[in-house]
Amino acid sequence: MSSVPHKAGFVSIIGKPNVGKSTLMNALLGEKLSITTAKEQTTRHRIAGIFSGENFQIIYTDTPGIITPNYELQQCMMRAVHHALEDTDVLIWVVDVLDKDFPVDFRINMLQRNTPVVLLLNKVDLVSKEVLEKMLQYWSVHTSVNTIIPISALQSHNTALVLTHILDCLPEHPPYYPKDMLSDKPERFFASEIIREKILCRYHQEIPYSVEIVIDTFKEEEKLVKINVTINTERQSQKSILIGKKGEALKQVGIAARHDLEKFLGKKVFLEQHVKVVPGWRTKPQCLRRFGYT
Repeated sequence: MSSVPHKAGFVSIIGKPNVGKSTLMNALLGEKLSITTAKEQTTRHRIAGIFSGENFQIIYTDTPGIITPNYELQQCMMRAVHHALEDTDVLIWVVDVLDKDFPVDFRINMLQRNTPVVLLLNKVDLVSKEVLEKMLQYWSVHTSVNTIIPISALQSHNTALVLTHILDCLPEHPPYYPKDMLSDKPERFFASEIIREKILCRYHQEIPYSVEIVIDTFKEEEKLVKINVTINTERQSQKSILIGKKGEALKQVGIAARHDLEKFLGKKVFLEQHVKVVPGWRTKPQCLRRFGYT
C-alpha cells in the first residue's frame, strides 16, 4: 500500500469560445469526451471527465464559452459557468495566446476567490517566440495570477506541466468516484453529443445552433447498440435543410455519427434518426428543462 497521501479534487476549465477548452480537457484525459469543432458555443453543458492515478483523482469540468447571453439557452450555459467557478478546487483559465481581452466581471469573480488559478496561453504553436514573450509579459502585468503556462492543447505541448501544477494544488482527499470511471455522464449523453458534433461540422449559419438532440431509446445488446434519436430544430425550413434532398444530408450525418459511436461504444451501432420542429425551443424554459438544461 502506498504511503503517499491521496489527492482528489475538482478542476474547472473556463474561457471564451474557441480558445481550446474542450481540446485541452481531452488532451489532459487522453480520451475524447468533449466534442470539438471550429464553431463557437460547441459546448453547451458542464461535462466532467475523471482522470485517476494511483495516488490522485482529478475531476475536470469542461464549460461553455463565456459570452454575453442573448436568449434563455445561452443564459443556462452561463449559469453553468458560474457554478463551475463556485464548485472547484483549481481553476484553469484558458485564453487564446493572441487575445488581450476577457470579460471584466468574470475576471474579478475568479481572482477574488481563494481558489488557485492557472492561466494557460493556448495555441502557442501558431505564433513566434517573440510574440509569445510579449503576450507572457502582457498577462504577467495585467493579472495577479501567479502561474502562467504557454500551451498547445492541440499538440499536447506543456500539458504535462499543467498536470503537475494541478496536482500541486489539489487537497488531500480520497477518490470521489471509482477509479475506472471516466465521466459522471451516461453513455447516451455522449451519443447525443457525437451526433450534434456531426451536425455542427456539416451545416452552417443558424442550423447547428438551433438543433438539440434527444436520445429516445438506447438499447444495448451483447454485440449491438440500438439508438433511436430525435433531432429537434426550430423551423420547418431548418428541418428541410437537415434532411436534405431525398434524405441524403441526414443520411451522411448518420454515417459519420455511427462511425464515431461504434468507436466510442466498442460495439456495432444501429442508428435511427428523426427530425422534429419545436418552435423557439431555445427561448422557452419548459423546453430547456425537458432537454436537460437547468
